[in-house]
Amino acid sequence: MTIPTHVAIIMDGNRRWAVRHGLSRGEGHRHGLEALRKIIPAFIERKISVVSLFAFSTENWRRTQEEVSILMGLIKRAFEEHFQWLHEHGVRVRIAGRWSDFSEDIQAIFRKVTETTKNNASITINFCLSYGGRAEIVDAARRIAEEAGGNPEAIAAIDEDAVNRRLYTAGLPDVDFLIRTSGEERISNFLLWQSAYAELYFTQAHWPDFTPEEFDKALLAFATRKRNFGK
Repeated sequence: MTIPTHVAIIMDGNRRWAVRHGLSRGEGHRHGLEALRKIIPAFIERKISVVSLFAFSTENWRRTQEEVSILMGLIKRAFEEHFQWLHEHGVRVRIAGRWSDFSEDIQAIFRKVTETTKNNASITINFCLSYGGRAEIVDAARRIAEEAGGNPEAIAAIDEDAVNRRLYTAGLPDVDFLIRTSGEERISNFLLWQSAYAELYFTQAHWPDFTPEEFDKALLAFATRKRNFGK
């Protein structure tokens, strides 16, 4: 069976799952975190090289102060409590997004986790936090403009590789397979550049119900796709 190299997942549905079960939004997000912990071993067992997870978008800052506070606490706790587990399982952690949007203590955790795991080789998990596809491209364009400094030769040398090297995901392969849970069928500003030729898969399962078995269903669907890359 053909296995994608880079899988991207929009982990949608925590809040709807909570409503369905008569729970608070915070409980929905906590169960979403548990679902992630349970499925990471499945990513490793199925030999996926890179998984990018849409965990918190630039737009999510617009949610209520209470919900944002809960999410910040979960992000901090997740890395503090599960960091050693990730390290022991050979996970190389990447964090894509605008780090500066986070408090200094969370940024310090990001630095520790990414630095400590940088040589791990079982799998790369790219957590997309305060991430937006358009914001990423804007940030890359700003870097290119600053570095070019109006030099005509530098401007003429700008190509796709130049943009790739300045994205949050620099060094990672393009997305092969993009999965969205919870029934919505849109990509919501996620990895716009990297997903240019990604196969898309939408499932009705809310993220807390996205089990290894659900992931296997998605992989079986991917294996049936014929990828032409515009040819």
